[in-house]
Amino acid sequence: MTASIFISYSHADERVLDRLHKHLAMLQRDGLVSAWHDRAILPGDQLDEGIANQLDTSDVFVALVSADYLASNYCYETEFERALLRSERGDLRIVPVIVEPCDWLSSPFQKFMALPKDGKPISEWTNANTAFLDVVTGLRRLVDAAPDLKAAGVPASQQGEPSRRVRLKRDFDVIEKADLADKTFAAMRDYFRAAAVELASASDDLRTRFEEMSPTAFTGTIVNRARRGNQEAHITVHNKKGRGMFGDISYVFEAYAEANTSNGSIQVEADEYDLFLTVDRMFGSRGDDTEKMSPERAAEWLWNQFVERAGVEYE
Repeated sequence: MTASIFISYSHADERVLDRLHKHLAMLQRDGLVSAWHDRAILPGDQLDEGIANQLDTSDVFVALVSADYLASNYCYETEFERALLRSERGDLRIVPVIVEPCDWLSSPFQKFMALPKDGKPISEWTNANTAFLDVVTGLRRLVDAAPDLKAAGVPASQQGEPSRRVRLKRDFDVIEKADLADKTFAAMRDYFRAAAVELASASDDLRTRFEEMSPTAFTGTIVNRARRGNQEAHITVHNKKGRGMFGDISYVFEAYAEANTSNGSIQVEADEYDLFLTVDRMFGSRGDDTEKMSPERAAEWLWNQFVERAGVEYE
């Protein structure tokens, strides 16, 4: 089944629309989605009628939510209100994509699961491509749920039968845990590589370096020339998968550090339902970070620890 996606956006956010369209390329090549927005309207076509026809036949309504979107009478009061009516009938799935910080939680959008993860605005991600990947991954999960796509669009309280999530208790073997360590290391390596390029382009006072040391280790350096004496930060990350005393993903704030040193680690753990990641500081002593993390969240957490050492913060 090819899911038809209607993209609703403010023209002030056309740059975001362009990036989303590029990130949707694989979903479209795989025949899983067809995406439509008002740029597809041809000269001479009736604008309102064309939009209404597409909205009335779409399976998914993706709204690029920003302050400009919420302030737009047409986006909010025409397109979104029409989508809400179809959603209440069980005919449409509404997916808010949060573009920038705005008062969306005071709107009806707050009833729907937002993307990227946890409704964190795209503008607040260190690497915007990571945010768009999270959006596309969420949409892929949604269309993979076909043929129950439309029923999934209705808030549980409005469906004929209550929707309850089923969780199965299970055990995880050493291979599954090692696979998560590998996935986490790969996510960190890719995140650090992209974020280093992004950070260097943010200011002429910042220089960055990223280098793969081996298939299981990488190192990075930041030089902040805005600080007297050129404040530096270094990090080396090793994928140890539980070998030795330094956990699964070990990190040390030195360049080209050996595998037998550590300032802390990212641990693969499990409860009765899921595998997840936690932070251990200083030779396995648990710190204040008790969040159950995904590989992407762990990469973001460690990058933030790294850049702070160079006197860099993100707004």
